[in-house]
Amino acid sequence: MSFGGFGGGAPMFGGGGGGGGGGARAASSPGGGLPFAGIPPELEKGVDKLLTQEPDYPEPTAEFTYLNADQLSKNLNLRQLIFRHWRMGVWAVLLVCIVSVTNQLGPALVEHAINHGMVAGHRHFGVVAACGALFLAAIVVTAVAQRSQARVTGRLAARVMNDLRVRVFTHLQRLGLDYYTDEKAGVIMTRMTSDIENLQQLLQDGLAQLVGQALTMVVITAILFTYNVKLALITIALVIPLLTLGTLWFTSASARGYQRVRDGIAGVLGDLSESLQGVRTVAAFNRQRWNVVAHRNVVGIYRDANNYTAQINAIYGPGTQMLGYLGQASLLAIGGNMVIHHQLSIGALVAFFLYLNRFFAPIQLLVQQYNTFQQGQSSVTKLRILFQTDPSTPQRPDAEVLPPVEGEIVFDHVDFGYDPETPVLRDVNLRIAPGETVAFVGQTGAGKSTVAKLITRFYDPTAGRVLLDGHDLRDVTLDSLRRQLGVVPQEPFLFAGSLRDNLAFARPDVDDDEVWRAVDAVGLREVVERMPDGLHTVVHERGQSLSSGERQLIALARAFHAQPRVLVLDEATSNLDLLSETKIEAALDVLLEARTAVLIAHRLTTAMKADRIIVVDDGRILESGSHAELVAAGGRYAEMYATWTSHAALAA
Repeated sequence: MSFGGFGGGAPMFGGGGGGGGGGARAASSPGGGLPFAGIPPELEKGVDKLLTQEPDYPEPTAEFTYLNADQLSKNLNLRQLIFRHWRMGVWAVLLVCIVSVTNQLGPALVEHAINHGMVAGHRHFGVVAACGALFLAAIVVTAVAQRSQARVTGRLAARVMNDLRVRVFTHLQRLGLDYYTDEKAGVIMTRMTSDIENLQQLLQDGLAQLVGQALTMVVITAILFTYNVKLALITIALVIPLLTLGTLWFTSASARGYQRVRDGIAGVLGDLSESLQGVRTVAAFNRQRWNVVAHRNVVGIYRDANNYTAQINAIYGPGTQMLGYLGQASLLAIGGNMVIHHQLSIGALVAFFLYLNRFFAPIQLLVQQYNTFQQGQSSVTKLRILFQTDPSTPQRPDAEVLPPVEGEIVFDHVDFGYDPETPVLRDVNLRIAPGETVAFVGQTGAGKSTVAKLITRFYDPTAGRVLLDGHDLRDVTLDSLRRQLGVVPQEPFLFAGSLRDNLAFARPDVDDDEVWRAVDAVGLREVVERMPDGLHTVVHERGQSLSSGERQLIALARAFHAQPRVLVLDEATSNLDLLSETKIEAALDVLLEARTAVLIAHRLTTAMKADRIIVVDDGRILESGSHAELVAAGGRYAEMYATWTSHAALAA
C-alpha cells in the first residue's frame, strides 16, 4: 500500500517530482499548497544554479502495513540503529582509530627531539627540525581524518534519523484511537522531535567523540607502559580505582537524571500543545493567569530535573580534574627523583607528563559526551516503549481482503467498554440490511457513537462479533475494510493544504473532473467558486478560515468522493444553524442514495428521515422501528418526540 493515501500511489498533498531545474518557479503555482512560495528575483539566479547541480531523485516510496511493529523495533537500541548502515559505521570507526593514533605522535616526537637534539652531547638542529616536520605532518593527517570523520558521522546520523522518523511515524499511523485518547499530543510530538534530535546529536558527534576519547585513553595507557612500567603502575594504582568508582556512580545517577529530563520536556510540550489548541477557550474564560501558573509548575519540574543532572556533572567533572592534578603532583615527585638518579631520561619524563595530561583531558570530554550519550539512551528508551505499544485493533497476519460488499451490518451479542470494568454496550444484537438507513438516538453517553466506532473498527468489541456481509471485521485487512467505509464526524477535520487536497483525501491521484463531481453532488460549487483560487484555495489548519457549514459540506464531499458502500455519520448536523442544516440535509439525500448508512442523530429531524430508528439507552437497544411505529408505540422515542415538538412549538 502506498503511503500517499488510502489506495493511490500519489502523494497525499501536492504533486511528486524530482529535483530537476525549473522547480523554483514551479513552486509558486496556485497548487503548491502555500500562500506564497515564490523566490525573490535577486535570488533566482543563485537558486537556479543550485538546482542545476542537484541530482534527480526517484519518486519517494514507503510501504505501510497495519501489522504490529517488528521485533527489531520493539527491541530498539543504538547498536541496531547503526548496524543498519554498518559500512558507514565501520568507516567512522576506522577514522576514529586513525585520529586516536596520529594525535598521540606529538609527545613521542618531543621526547626524541629533547633526547637526541637538545641535551648536551646530542645537540642537532636537524633532528629537532625533522621532529617538528613530522609533528606538523601528524597534525595535518589528524585534521584530514577528523574532517572525513565529521562528514561520515554526519551522513550516518542523517540516514539513521531519516529511517527512524519514518518508522516512528508509520507506527503512530497504525496505533488505535485509544492511544491518542490516553496520551497527550505534546508527549507524542516529543517522540518525533526532541527524542530523535537527541539521537541525532549523539550519532553525529557524541558517539564518535565517546569512542575516540575512550580509545585515546587506551592508547595512552599502553604508551605509558612502554615508557616506564613503574610510573604507569603508580598511575593506575593511584588514579584508576578512584576514577572507576566515581564513573560507576556517575553512570547510575546520570541515567536516572536524564530519564527525569525526558519526562520533564514531554510534560512541557504536552502542556504547551494543550494550551495552544484551547487558546480560544482560555481567552473566553480569562484563564491566562492560571495557565501561566500551571505552566510555570510544569516548567519547574523540568528545571529541577536539569538542576539534578547539573549537580551530578558539577561533582564528577571537577572531582576527576582534582584527581588528575593530585596524580600528576605525585608522579612529578616520583619521576623527578628517578631522573636525578638516572633511572629515567629528561625527555622520557617530559613525554610521560605530556601523555599524562592527555590521559586526563579525555576524561573531561568523556563526561560531556557521556551526558549526550545518556540523553540519547533515554530517548531510545522512550522510543522503544512507543514501538512496544501494539495497536488495539491489530490486523491478523492471515487476514483476508474484504471483497466488494452489499452493506449488511450485524452486531452479534456485542459487549464493549473503553474501560473493561465499565461496559458501554451490553449484549447488542442488531442487523442492518444492505442499503438501509438507520438512525441511532438516545441520551448523551447512551452508546450511540460507540456503535459507529465499532462499525468502522476504530475499536474491537470485548465480546461478540461485528460482521459486514458475514465477514468478522477482525478477520479482514483494515485497508480493504476502510476502502468501503465512509465517515463524516461531528467536527470535520480539514488539513492544512489546498481545498482540492482535502476533497480528494481518499483518492488523491484522480483528476479535477472527479473532484468537481463530488463538489456538485453535495451542492458545494457555489462555495468553491466564491473562493479566490477555487479548488486550489489554501485551507488553513483545521479549516479555521471556513464556517462550520462549509467545513461539513467539504467533509460530505470528501466522503462522496471516496465512493464508500457503507457510510457512518456521527451527529453531522448537530452544531449547525437551520440554513446550514438545510443544505447539509440536501447533500445527505444524494450521499445516502443506494448506500447503507448509520446516522448518529442528535436532532430528531435527521432521525425521522431514516428507514429505521433505534433507541439506545444505557448500552442497550430499547426500541427499533420507523418514526411512525415508534411514536405509535408510546415508548421512550415517543417521549423524546413529544418533548421535541413541545419545545419547537414554544420556540415558534
